[in-house]
Amino acid sequence: MDSIHFLAEHSDVFLILVAIVSLLVGSFLNVVIYRLPQMMKQEWGQECREYLGLKSQSSDNESFNLYLPLSHCTHCKNRLKPWHNIPVISFLILRGKCAFCHAQISLQYPLVEILCSIASVYVAWRFGMTWQTAGGLLFTWIAISLTFIDLEHHLLPDQLTLFLVWAGLFLSIFSVFINSHDAIIGAMTGYCIFAIVQWVFHLVTGKVGMGQGDFKFLAGLGAFLGWQQVPVIILLSSIIGLIFGITQLAIKHQLKSVPLPFGPYLAIAGWISLIWGPEMLHFYFHHFF
Repeated sequence: MDSIHFLAEHSDVFLILVAIVSLLVGSFLNVVIYRLPQMMKQEWGQECREYLGLKSQSSDNESFNLYLPLSHCTHCKNRLKPWHNIPVISFLILRGKCAFCHAQISLQYPLVEILCSIASVYVAWRFGMTWQTAGGLLFTWIAISLTFIDLEHHLLPDQLTLFLVWAGLFLSIFSVFINSHDAIIGAMTGYCIFAIVQWVFHLVTGKVGMGQGDFKFLAGLGAFLGWQQVPVIILLSSIIGLIFGITQLAIKHQLKSVPLPFGPYLAIAGWISLIWGPEMLHFYFHHFF
């Protein structure tokens, strides 16, 4: 208890602690971003083989999950030493290359760690030593994981989106951000709006314009932040998606038919609503109604 009182009285120490912890969390998020999609694809493959009556390919391969095998270079497979895994610092010391085979290390690793630390510190500064900070940090870490997974694989794993839904509903019991009434309606509203939009779009065009992962992600955002924020999140994510889409089209000259993941835009809009949602709603109703 003394340490909690100390951190509450010394906000600078608290923010430094959050920065360090979130760098370590960012390192773990890199593991989640890299391994979770592979775990899902392995599971789908195994289920398909079982359904078709084909022989399993699991044989004597080493376990593959978020913990095993231990951290190693994806090129030479050498196991990394503890000092190779220090967030950001190891990347700088090694000059972005593997200590064994000198293969280039993706910039995504330090980027995720730095982004996680900056966003987490801002959440901690915004809410202080409260349960809102704990909930906000959890929200931030899940949003970052979903963003990078969707960017690379066009997937929004149920393991993360549904966890966000249940975490939001659980926190609403204690009214950390909103009450349970608003959280339940928010989850229902978030899922149903995208489901209805997708149904109408498919009815008119015969195409699938949005995956169910987006439905569940918006349901999680609604469960965390309440139904009042769902329209704000949809509007913000659409604007952000339009800006990024036009920019990407101009830079890469991609065809309009190339699918763009919507999860990152939902994540950005959701995080903005987490930090400034009530203020944005107050501004809107004060100036336009």
